Amino acid sequence: MKTTPLHQAHLAQGARMVPFAGYEMPIQYTSITSEHLAVRGLVGMFDVSHMGEFWIRGPGALDFLQYATLNDVSKLKEGRAQYSMLPNARGGVVDDIYVYRTGEQEYLMVVNAANIEKDWGHLQRLAEGFAVELKNASDLFALIAVQGPNAVAVMQKLTDTDLASRKKNDTFMGKLAGKWVRFARTGYTGEDGYEVFIAPEDAQAVWEALLAAGVTPCGLGARDTLRLEAGFPLYGHELTDETNPRCTPFSWVVKDQKEFFGKSAMLQGVCERRLVGLLVEGGIPREGYRVLRDGREVGFLTSGTHSPVLKKGIGMGYVEADLSDPGTPLEVEIRGKMAAATVTETPFVKL
Repeated sequence: MKTTPLHQAHLAQGARMVPFAGYEMPIQYTSITSEHLAVRGLVGMFDVSHMGEFWIRGPGALDFLQYATLNDVSKLKEGRAQYSMLPNARGGVVDDIYVYRTGEQEYLMVVNAANIEKDWGHLQRLAEGFAVELKNASDLFALIAVQGPNAVAVMQKLTDTDLASRKKNDTFMGKLAGKWVRFARTGYTGEDGYEVFIAPEDAQAVWEALLAAGVTPCGLGARDTLRLEAGFPLYGHELTDETNPRCTPFSWVVKDQKEFFGKSAMLQGVCERRLVGLLVEGGIPREGYRVLRDGREVGFLTSGTHSPVLKKGIGMGYVEADLSDPGTPLEVEIRGKMAAATVTETPFVKL
């Protein structure tokens, strides 16, 4: 089991540690609900150093990324980032990713922790014939996500770099708590904030400075409930090798005016089921639960939880396409009983 550079800091804070994507990671420090509400109300931080990072450099970097990813990388100016996905040959998704343009011919790609080896092999195969150099830099970064309505104000006290005027998806270098970092105004909670890329040897000093500034440490449990309230997908749940992103609320990443790997298979795919949000009354929905209409199974849940803000069950799942309109009444089977559910636009919590 691998550990992140912040492993000892988590133990010192009394975190409950669990295996995740080959790492021992904190699931919670106090409770998932209190950490969730700290992010929604003030500011919290997450150790996401288990995520993977790849450098893509060279004169062919843009052409390569245009082919390897779904979003339009040509729209990225230096210092900007975008959400995207890696398509496979059969119209599904290898992974969902973030791409940061850090130089004229240089990009940083962040991938999901469980998919580092898979993505790395996939990109290496696709890179043949392109004037591009790939480097797996996953062990060269620690990554801390500072999220919440007070995130920028709290971080500003620890840096001379102007954070407030930067836009969502901006990325730039600066110092935080005296250490050089890459700031990125991105995140996975629906709240404002920054993800901070740090040299592993500097991570604990930055973490402790943020703790001293009053930032609440949060585990993967709250990270999951927060992303669900925000309507964000989790690879292996909402997105897989078999799911066509055109059948999801994230179809906007598919820029079909350009050529990309697996394009014909993806565009020819038929959406028999669509990914929707479900608001559930009278129970907590979970992954794998059946979705029904008048006693007939019409879909399944990919994720589910209790929303600490709405105080109701929320979930995401695939249902038959003609039942995917917001407001459609359905049912979710929870431990043998039927709970009323309504197809709902995401995000569940308007932020």
